[in-house]
Amino acid sequence: MTRLLPDVFRNPTIRVSMLAIFAFGFAGAATSPYQSVVGIRELGLSNGLYSALIFCAAAVNVIVSILLGNLADRLGEYRTMMLSVAVFGILGYGAIYVIPTQVTFVVSALLLLPIYGSMNSLLFANVRATTKGMPRNDVATVNSGVRAMISLSWVLVPGITGALLSRSSTMLPAYLFAGLACVVCLALIAVFLPRQSGTDKAATRHLSHLAALGEVVSPPVFFRVIAVALISSTLHVNGAILPLIVTGAAHGTVADIGIIVGIVALLEVVFIVVWGRAQRVMSHVTALAIGTMIYVAYLLMLGFASAPWHVYALTVVSGIGAAALISIPITYLQDLIAERPGLGSALISVNIFLSAGLSALLFAIGTGISNYSGTAVIGAVAGMCGLGLMLFFERRKRR
Repeated sequence: MTRLLPDVFRNPTIRVSMLAIFAFGFAGAATSPYQSVVGIRELGLSNGLYSALIFCAAAVNVIVSILLGNLADRLGEYRTMMLSVAVFGILGYGAIYVIPTQVTFVVSALLLLPIYGSMNSLLFANVRATTKGMPRNDVATVNSGVRAMISLSWVLVPGITGALLSRSSTMLPAYLFAGLACVVCLALIAVFLPRQSGTDKAATRHLSHLAALGEVVSPPVFFRVIAVALISSTLHVNGAILPLIVTGAAHGTVADIGIIVGIVALLEVVFIVVWGRAQRVMSHVTALAIGTMIYVAYLLMLGFASAPWHVYALTVVSGIGAAALISIPITYLQDLIAERPGLGSALISVNIFLSAGLSALLFAIGTGISNYSGTAVIGAVAGMCGLGLMLFFERRKRR
């Protein structure tokens, strides 16, 4: 059995980071499937305001991630910053549960939770710094394993949350569960994460925050990030419309949302490993292209779902495609600024920002000219555009 566990996962820093990112994913798994339901249907936010909120929250997250990532590269230490942002998660989720108003929801979603969201890139940066000098295949294995922990948290949490709250008149207790997960994340980092001296791993060439931003938006890096963001926007579009389609056009229930998300997450865990092995015989670009086409096909079919079993039947296609889109871009983006783990990992948040902004625009356009099912089709078209751009830029790079 020990042969089934790669040696790289026996590193204590990697193990604790994997557990911490599981707790981080737990918080998202408890709330993200129901965020649009709480914001739009329970608290009365309009579609336009909700779309603007998604975009602005992503902007805050990417700015914080770049600043903290660059600072981490200069200090060579990630633990202190991760402890700080964990507190913002506790406050953000807790505030929405304790004071469920539109103002609280907007403030938490716009400021507190985006800062907590930078935990994602900080954890990946911490792992990246630990794996420095390892063979490329081992780095990809670690990234896939760490990302699989987020998907693993989605296997049971959404289903359990939906089942527990299926007879409740509100989904707000989900935010209480998320706040407790943040407490666990804080405890893991504070108690178990090995301390870092900060000197050996500090970047040798210090950048000002403005220079770091300039490196992120340089054409060789930014063009590829835009292409990946278009592809990743399909995941955000699905996250926003799936609960609304399930409880609308597909005539399902809130419990169905949690079960469907849990099934897809389980499949993601399995196929993240499959995609990781596939990248040993094909390039990152080829694997991502195949995964994108699979996920685009899923969104197109989701747009025609009219019964709960239709959505359940699509979970296999969704799981295969989503596994590629959430795991392969991580190593691809980090390699764009390979010599600076914090800043390179911050590209993950840049990608989330751009893809969230694009998905917010797609959501607004789709709901403005069509319905939620039509928005799924529009998201699929955007994914194909992103795939075309990525292949174009990579072909120019080879030439």
